[in-house]
Amino acid sequence: MKAQVLLPKIFNYPFTYISNENSLRVGDFVEVPFGKKKEIGVVWPGKNYNLENIKLKNINKKISNLSLHQDFINFINWFATYNMMPLGLVLKMAIGRDIIVSKNDKDIIQIKKKAKKFQLNDEQKKALDFLNLKKNKFDVSVLQGTTGSGKTLVYFERIKEIISKKKQALVLLPEIFLTNEFKIRFNDFFGFEPAIWHSKITQKNKRIIWKGIINNKIKLVVGARSSLLLPFKNLGIIVVDEEHDSSYKQDEGVIYHARDMAISRASFEKIPVNLITSIPSVETFNNIKNKKFRHFRIFKRYKDYPLPKTKIINLNINKFKNNFIAEETIKIVKNFLNKKEQVLFFLNRRGYAPYLICKNCGYKQTCSNCSMYLTFHKTKNKAICHHCSFEKEITRNCKENKNCEFIMYGPGVEKIFEEINKIFPSNKVEILSSDYMQKKDQTKSLFARITNNKVDILVGTQMISKGFNFPKLNCIVVIDADFSGRGYDLRTTEKNIQLYHQLSGRAGRFSQNSIIVYQTLSPKDETLNELIKNNSEELLKKELLLREKNFLPPFSRLIAIIISASSHNLSLQGASQIKNHLLKIDSIEIMGPVDSPFLKIRNKFRSRLLIRFKGKSLIQKKITNLLNTLKISNKIKLIVDVDPVNFG
Repeated sequence: MKAQVLLPKIFNYPFTYISNENSLRVGDFVEVPFGKKKEIGVVWPGKNYNLENIKLKNINKKISNLSLHQDFINFINWFATYNMMPLGLVLKMAIGRDIIVSKNDKDIIQIKKKAKKFQLNDEQKKALDFLNLKKNKFDVSVLQGTTGSGKTLVYFERIKEIISKKKQALVLLPEIFLTNEFKIRFNDFFGFEPAIWHSKITQKNKRIIWKGIINNKIKLVVGARSSLLLPFKNLGIIVVDEEHDSSYKQDEGVIYHARDMAISRASFEKIPVNLITSIPSVETFNNIKNKKFRHFRIFKRYKDYPLPKTKIINLNINKFKNNFIAEETIKIVKNFLNKKEQVLFFLNRRGYAPYLICKNCGYKQTCSNCSMYLTFHKTKNKAICHHCSFEKEITRNCKENKNCEFIMYGPGVEKIFEEINKIFPSNKVEILSSDYMQKKDQTKSLFARITNNKVDILVGTQMISKGFNFPKLNCIVVIDADFSGRGYDLRTTEKNIQLYHQLSGRAGRFSQNSIIVYQTLSPKDETLNELIKNNSEELLKKELLLREKNFLPPFSRLIAIIISASSHNLSLQGASQIKNHLLKIDSIEIMGPVDSPFLKIRNKFRSRLLIRFKGKSLIQKKITNLLNTLKISNKIKLIVDVDPVNFG
């Protein structure tokens, strides 16, 4: 008999083999010859064709005790079509050959301890009843609650019930670094550690966890985006924590939005999906408004602690002796430090200074591979590109055979760290930024010191706004509350609403007296003033009206096509040729080609086309079929981004 076998490679179709196995079923894992190698693939649904003049190869063997169920196969097929990605590459994310290869790995050992008892308050109990309302079928429920309201405890209780019925649960987190913090909280609540899945875990642990999941031995997985494509045998619920977070968008390799794909997987698996948020994304907010998603809101913080007070400091009228911290801010901070409480200075810029310009010749330090300014990092004494990681010394010949004298414009966290150490020399100051959290042991050690109140002042970037629980943190200073955003990101307002709401929620979780200070050159900015009134819903309503007026998502659909080449002209020519072919498709609007705002990345020039359309039909099929028929120069590379988050 013939069988279709899909291989975890870049192909968009399965290959036909001959099988001597009568028991072979769709979803079974098999070993097959491919070229001169042996490959592991999956028996895939599809029509067997009469292939004349082609000698078919035999399947070597069936791999026992491993199979994908039909709902998951259907999801993979849909996922590949929707995101315009090769089917084999999506399968690779789900199975990965190195994971399947038989090794003598021991099963994961769950060390159980006595779980702590947590008491839900009345609002949390109502929230749990709401989530439990529609059991064992597809349902999208949004649990919204201000930071510190105890949303996590509610969905923990929901998961506990699911896994007690021998089903599996998946919790998605937007960032890898959040998993360790969550592991501790899970351990306290459930009495055992969940399986942690993300790109940084070892290959051995991936094998152990993958096999535990496909054999239904592991019941609870906490993971980043890629965990969504794990082959669960009996999945009972998916929880998407911080559903609004833009980190759920994978923007390299297989490009997809994990929140949206989680909803789709839940639909295929016929199970509930819970979206957890403090401020929903505009898409989720619109679906709540249109009654597509059920919605419950927790208004009070856990144990009734109030949200922080707010203070706007106008940098136009506040003359300050130091570079970036106003005298009024210093007085407020000293008050909290005197009470042995922690303070956070927030600035969403890594490094020491984002711009280096010579005051004599005007030379700007830019990346030789990308059209980007280099950021100076004082710890390395180098200028670094945050896109391709290119590094260079900042010495350079200027006029009259002298060295350039670089002026550093704009502060990064390292500069603020230096300034704070001068203002508060007797206090312990630490930086919380991705550059300083590369090693697992260093990260754990820093969190332990913060939790045990051995750190007085934190200087942090955006990552600190997500999911951390620091009991003694009661004062937050936003160094530069700038809401202007950048033109290539249509979600600037939405992201600011979510960022600053979450940030304020990091303070005062166990205090009646906390504050968030906004230093700004725009004290009358509408977004800032609505935020301090805790009026985020009104801001989202205005954002929706603006999107509707301009026919932007969620009132239209977008697909971005990025054309990259070694020369600017070649990328524009390629984009123009592709546009001419795309014009054959009815009911789509094609904008461009234009230069990407990030014109050059890793020595490739980038042009963009933007396809806009309305309707629910999978227009992706038509676009994919057309692109597959084009004879595109091998000097041009195409990247397709369905539902782009920004236009960089």
